[in-house]
This record gives sequence, C-alpha cells and structure tokens, in this order.
Amino acid sequence: MVYLLLVEGFEEIEAVYPLDVLRRCGAEVKTVGGSDGFVTGSHGIKIEADICIDEINFDDLGNNTQMLIIPGGPGRVHLKEERVMSLIKRCFELDIPVAAICGAPEILGEAGLLEGRKATCFPGLESKLKGADFVDGSVVIDGNLITSKGAGCSEAFSFAIAEFLCGKEKAADIFKKMVCPKK
Repeated sequence: MVYLLLVEGFEEIEAVYPLDVLRRCGAEVKTVGGSDGFVTGSHGIKIEADICIDEINFDDLGNNTQMLIIPGGPGRVHLKEERVMSLIKRCFELDIPVAAICGAPEILGEAGLLEGRKATCFPGLESKLKGADFVDGSVVIDGNLITSKGAGCSEAFSFAIAEFLCGKEKAADIFKKMVCPKK
C-alpha cells in the first residue's frame, strides 16, 4: 500500500500527478485525509480522500506500507499536526520509503528526520532542511528518500517514485503511453 497525504492547502498537482502515474503502474495508492471527506487544495480543488488518517493502523505499517508520499504547498503547516506527524515519524522509524515535494521536505527537516540525508526542497526553504545535505536538483534520491523542488517538478517526481516502486521498465512504459516529452 502507498499512502499519499492530503492536508488542507496541499499543492494539487504534487498530489494528483504521482497518484495518477502510480495507479497507471498498477500500484495500490490510498489518499489519506485528516478526517472523512473532502480536502481542499491550495487552488480550491477538492479531492475526496480514500481514507481518514485514523483508519491507518500505525502498528501494522511495516507489514503493508510501500511508501508515504507527502505533497507540499502552503498547507504544509498542517503536516505538523500531531496525528500526521506521528504517521510521518513512524514511517521513518520503520524505514518505510518516503517521497516529499516542495515545502514538505522543510517539515521533515524541522522534525530532524533528514539528518545526514541528501535532499532538496522549494527554493528559499533550504535552511529548514535541518541536518540534511542540500542538493540543488529537481529530484534527489537518497536510499529510500525521494525529495523534489516543487509543482513544476511533479512529472519528474512522479516517475522517480514509479521507477522506485514499480521498476524502471514499467515506469518507462507508462511515461511513453502518457506521451510525456523526452527527458
């Protein structure tokens, strides 16, 4: 299972692009909201979350979780909410792969989760990546951590996740079928 966090004010394309690509690859992805119902993105687009965060069994995460994806956007402050931060920290404790884009790596850095890791983030937030080795790249992969700069990097971010989870061949096949411009 891949969990994709949706908090009020998330950046829509940073959530929907990886969701779409991964489902095309055949991955099981569940969007996770803070409560049952719709979550509104930073541009007023409402998405109905598949599940509420309270439906996730934190004790069973290591048995059934392939990755946690964390979109950024101005709503990233909601990633600091206790239940959401508990989920994020638990994934790091269990060595579950995490993918974060835009301002989301800032929250990971502030929580001390990037210590000794290579990471990137939205320009101007670099100082918030506490303990990280900042890399100025569209997508930065350090073991089971994938970080990306922002909305304009959503395609590269999504396909990096797809390649990580589904393999290079499957990701390339979906890339071609979607008629994406060559990298």
